[in-house]
Amino acid sequence: MKTLIRNIRRPILEGDSLLIRDGKIARVGDGLDDDADTVIDAKGTTVMPGLIDSHVHPVFGDFTPRQRTVDFIDSMMNGGVTTAISAGEVHLPGRPRDVVGLKALAIVAAKAYANFRPGGVKVHAGAPILELGMVENDFAEMAAAGVRLVGEIGLGSVRSGKDAAPMVRWAKTHGMTVTIHTGGPSIAGSSPINADVVLEAAPDVVGHINGGTTSMTPAEIERLVATDMALEIVQCGNMKTALHTLRVATAARATHRIIIGNDAPSGTGVIPLGVLRTLALLAALGGMPPAEAVACATGNTARVYKLGVGTLAEGREADLVVCDAPTGSVGTDALSALAAGDLPGISMVLIDGKVTIGRSRNTPPAARAAEVVKGHGAAVGGH
Repeated sequence: MKTLIRNIRRPILEGDSLLIRDGKIARVGDGLDDDADTVIDAKGTTVMPGLIDSHVHPVFGDFTPRQRTVDFIDSMMNGGVTTAISAGEVHLPGRPRDVVGLKALAIVAAKAYANFRPGGVKVHAGAPILELGMVENDFAEMAAAGVRLVGEIGLGSVRSGKDAAPMVRWAKTHGMTVTIHTGGPSIAGSSPINADVVLEAAPDVVGHINGGTTSMTPAEIERLVATDMALEIVQCGNMKTALHTLRVATAARATHRIIIGNDAPSGTGVIPLGVLRTLALLAALGGMPPAEAVACATGNTARVYKLGVGTLAEGREADLVVCDAPTGSVGTDALSALAAGDLPGISMVLIDGKVTIGRSRNTPPAARAAEVVKGHGAAVGGH
């Protein structure tokens, strides 16, 4: 199956046309003309990679007991999120804390979401919360069963850098990407984690560096920006230290290490447009070039987690968001709308090259909306 998107606005794409074949980007260029099964006219609007939410707390299916909400992942997709990464299935009622139970939960979550995509979203789940008593063979066993993540260190009994460090090494040895909680406690039984703990543990990702919800001090943030770890800014955190992180990372030429997450569902709630809101924060109040902000929620995260999404290039998975300035914005396109503090209006989302929605039911309407001019598209969303 082939899909052609034409009449695309620069600068995110190096060309005005994009050809998709069997779920992957086949060609990018100017004036592509192909006898595609589906042809989409972008109407001079922006096509960007599907957004990646780097910090989600799923359980099973598309339900969150933390907020007693259904279809929250589908709602995220209506906010442009096409990939979600679990930071731990911590909200499961009765979550097991023994080693056998936590391994079982991680394996089941990884396998369940590999078989089920809520709203089409690719959920990478099975992120065990580390507990004391784990040995290297536990990580080998989980890895062999398909577990590729370690959830937020600090939400279980492993709370010190000394206890975490060997487990982080074992996890990395077996191909897992490791996140650590930072800042004050977020759920019952969790612990505050400061920069000293993070530096001793040496994970891949500094989870919610701006707090989830309570932040570390600016001085601690500066110490962690000086490392080579990914710096995760979340919507359900402290906005003041989010902007401080951006300023320090910009000065250190480290913005390529910033990634974006919601950290929802949480006590802050379910925020379907949270990733877009964070991009607007960085661009409008932080002064980050809007295209670079988009990269924080796409290619930067894909690089950290070794994903085949997040970049508009040949051979990459065709997860795409077609968007424009919202009706009434001072912006003239999606990027200038972000720079003005407005959220883009999404007129179409594609996952693996297939249209999953037309007009988003959650964003404001796009000033110009993409249209399927050949073939079949999804039903248009509404408000």
